[in-house]
Amino acid sequence: MLREARMKYSREVVDGFRMRGQDVTRLESFSDAVFGFALTLLVVSLEVPKSFADLIGAMRGFPAFAVCFAMLAMLWNSHYKFSRRYGLDDGTTRFLTCVLLFIVLVYVYPLKFLFNLSITDMIFGHTAARPVIKEGDLPMLLAVYGFGFAGVYLALTLLYLHAWRLRDALDLSEIEKLDTRFGIYRLSSVVVVGLIAAGLALTGLFSGWAGLIYLLLFPMLRGFRMVHRRRRAALITAGVT
Repeated sequence: MLREARMKYSREVVDGFRMRGQDVTRLESFSDAVFGFALTLLVVSLEVPKSFADLIGAMRGFPAFAVCFAMLAMLWNSHYKFSRRYGLDDGTTRFLTCVLLFIVLVYVYPLKFLFNLSITDMIFGHTAARPVIKEGDLPMLLAVYGFGFAGVYLALTLLYLHAWRLRDALDLSEIEKLDTRFGIYRLSSVVVVGLIAAGLALTGLFSGWAGLIYLLLFPMLRGFRMVHRRRRAALITAGVT
């Protein structure tokens, strides 16, 4: 009863999960700086356009920039939620966070190149400023993107697995344990999809499916969310916290 009252009325609880990381640590500050630098690398152009034609040319890259920005923002938000929920600042957390940030910085160039190539061409057609790539190099680009995509989410998965391993030390409630497990399931499914996409890109017969395979994420993640909500509601109904 005391735990239930604390979880219900405490300002440090968000959606039934106690926020153990209330203070911004040096690790979070470092992570924010790296994510900010990665977003800087995504900027359409670092120079102010010198003519209207240059301005129009730069604006053609905005849709691709918006998609890349959204993807990095989702990664940042996932790490932010992890930091707030668990408040971990031990050696393993620092190491895995540094691995995550390293992969993000390596991943940002294939991310920008791929979406500039695909989205800009799809909306505006071929332009003189489009990335140059031979048709035979496209599977390798998709493979590099797939491995980078899987890598960043693998690092996040390992962070959640580390929190799960420390569930007793963190005094996780039953609902918090459920949320942690489903966080691991969702993140690991994203890793699997990225690896499958990279593998398909490297096989000459199925390389055309490498980009489409990411569409599987929508029904998969939606399914995980629906199951998670039902099990969470069952715990709440049963009075388990």
